[in-house]
Amino acid sequence: MPKITQEQNKARLLEGFDLLFNQRNYEAAKQYWSPNYIQHSAHIPPGREGLFNLVKGLPPEMKYENGRIIAEADYVMAHGRYTRPTERTGSSWT
Repeated sequence: MPKITQEQNKARLLEGFDLLFNQRNYEAAKQYWSPNYIQHSAHIPPGREGLFNLVKGLPPEMKYENGRIIAEADYVMAHGRYTRPTERTGSSWT
């Protein structure tokens, strides 16, 4: 089996995040989240379906924007934010 590099691991993580959070392609995103996925946030229901259902409930214009990604051996960590565009109307932002 060929060795996967740290750069390939980072690219796979970003592909998975893009499919789920930006493209909302839940079927394709399943390949990146195990059916046995463990969700550690008390604010998100457990498992892959809990995460996917959370994303389904987000406004469609909300997107994941990666800020930093690091990899060491088989571990990858991403730090980013979720953004949504705003429109300027008059003197206020909405």
